[in-house]
Amino acid sequence: MLSQSGHIHHLRIDPAVGTIDAPIDRHPKEDHRFAVVASGKPSVTHYEAIEFFPAVTLARIELETGRTHQIRVHFNAIKHPLVGDLVYGADPRLAERLAMKRPWLHAMELDFRHPTTGERVHFSAPYPPDLEESLASLRRSIGG
Repeated sequence: MLSQSGHIHHLRIDPAVGTIDAPIDRHPKEDHRFAVVASGKPSVTHYEAIEFFPAVTLARIELETGRTHQIRVHFNAIKHPLVGDLVYGADPRLAERLAMKRPWLHAMELDFRHPTTGERVHFSAPYPPDLEESLASLRRSIGG
């Protein structure tokens, strides 16, 4: 399965292209969250920064595995939480400034082999209005 997501996370990510390979399981103290845990399930996330802004980066994500909250957990673990993701460490002031009431995360493309026919299946979806508006706001703020 291949899943590509777009997301905006805090700060300028360096390196701009990379892989996060860190096991994920339930958070040891907060049952409603997940975390990078040594005894967790193998979890691999590939990322590529596609647009930089002063306080955030827009990135394309490709999942090699599909764990619950994988993108959110991995980017929190490397100190780049998703904008608007208050459960996993986002700055509430930045979320408010961008009018984000949820994590800035969107499944742009999904590719997989159909389990019965074996055919390749592909779905794609544009950003929803709230994410388009926050992205436009970021671009306006830098004169884009």
